[in-house]
Amino acid sequence: MKRLTVLLGALALAGCAGTPWERADLVTEPSVCAPHRFDIYFRDSEAGLTDAARHAISLTSTRLQACDIRKVEVIGLADARGGAEANLNLSERRALAVTEALQAAGWPAPVFSLMVAGESGSTTAAGANEPMRRRTEVLVDAAPR
Repeated sequence: MKRLTVLLGALALAGCAGTPWERADLVTEPSVCAPHRFDIYFRDSEAGLTDAARHAISLTSTRLQACDIRKVEVIGLADARGGAEANLNLSERRALAVTEALQAAGWPAPVFSLMVAGESGSTTAAGANEPMRRRTEVLVDAAPR
């Protein structure tokens, strides 16, 4: 019985040796031109882009340069301080700052959708991790050209 198992194993391996597949046929790198999301963070009570935010926008713009950018949603958020109306205003200014930077980087203007959520749209629990709430969320629908 042992000899039969060894013989069957050898035949199975011999059959695999003749496969016409190359590694590149089986393993592919995902396209950068796919839907994804990134965040841009702001200083407390500010809507101006930081150097880190400008750098993140520049890197993302370069990465997606060869893609067809179909839709971009920019959602402005704020922390719980400052009152509801002030937070909505701050969220709007943050969303506009990011949108303007993306447009300056060559992204097509008609594809942008701006939304503001103030403190209510934040995904962080109330009062927790306030700096994480001072951001814009950017959702990009990109596809290969």
